[in-house]
Amino acid sequence: MWEKIKSILTTTKYQVRIGLAVVLIFLGGYNLFFIGDDEGHGDNISIKIENGMSTEEIAQNLQEHAIINNGLGFRILARLEGKDTQFKEGIYYFRVGMNINSVLDRLVQGPENQVVRITIPEGFTVEDIANLLEKENLTTKEEFCKVAKDYTPYDYMKEATENKDIKYAVEGFLFPDTYDIDRSYGAKQIMQIMVDNFDHRLNSEMRERAKEENLSIFELVTMASLVEKEAKFAEDRPIIADVFFKRLENHMMLQSDATIQYALDEHKEEFSIEDTKLDSPYNTYQHEGLTPGPIGNPGLASIEAVLYPATTDYLYFVADSKGHNHYSVTYDEHLKVIEEIYGE
Repeated sequence: MWEKIKSILTTTKYQVRIGLAVVLIFLGGYNLFFIGDDEGHGDNISIKIENGMSTEEIAQNLQEHAIINNGLGFRILARLEGKDTQFKEGIYYFRVGMNINSVLDRLVQGPENQVVRITIPEGFTVEDIANLLEKENLTTKEEFCKVAKDYTPYDYMKEATENKDIKYAVEGFLFPDTYDIDRSYGAKQIMQIMVDNFDHRLNSEMRERAKEENLSIFELVTMASLVEKEAKFAEDRPIIADVFFKRLENHMMLQSDATIQYALDEHKEEFSIEDTKLDSPYNTYQHEGLTPGPIGNPGLASIEAVLYPATTDYLYFVADSKGHNHYSVTYDEHLKVIEEIYGE
């Protein structure tokens, strides 16, 4: 029976269509070719297509790497659609569990650039970065987030593993920058590049200053991540850092909206009273002190603002519609400012 099916591959296109109908019935239908995902899952797997390779060799290679689930189905569909003569040589990057049609389309389109330049903005979270990497077909969000949960290659990151409430252990240490990423890199390799960059950027002077301020590097980055999210303008960073430090000293809750946003699974422009009651260890309206860990990946400016905060008497701040913060010493003053800005 299988010999008969394989003989279809050497027949004319008209005969292929007839033979394909038989094969589809025999093998379980159309899903043979379209089972799996367009993008697959896991890290990229490199496959080299050389000039002169047969469709059978390519199919076997793809199946051996579990990129497709059926090499014979690949050959049949490639022949039926006339794509078996259109494959372009080069290095391709696929993932496990892709559907055959998606793989065929890529082989016809030709290989992608091997190196991709990406820019990670300040404040991006692990999940933001994962979405960006997936969009660029470098890894999947699922794989990146899976590795991020307990990835702590440096000793000063180990504090994350001591707290069961941490969302992602690597959060805060993926330094925002522009990177040239090779498509052959897996999620862990990409992560390591970003973490190494952070370790390099946090120079000895910064580390010494953190010690003087009685801050661990983990605490420094956690506080800097809050400042990064709350400050839209550079002049606000050291003032917000000072406000947060004063609130901690006075055993006041930080009451940062940014921490609620991190705890939510959806993005919201404005928060309600109900949102402030969210049951999450990251909600600083409900829990005193810093969040369990960073709520994003801060840039150097926010880290320096925490190391060298302003000296003020402020305990409160609120942002207007343009993102400029207004500061107050007392709660009554704070309420008046809110009323002036929002009419409440």
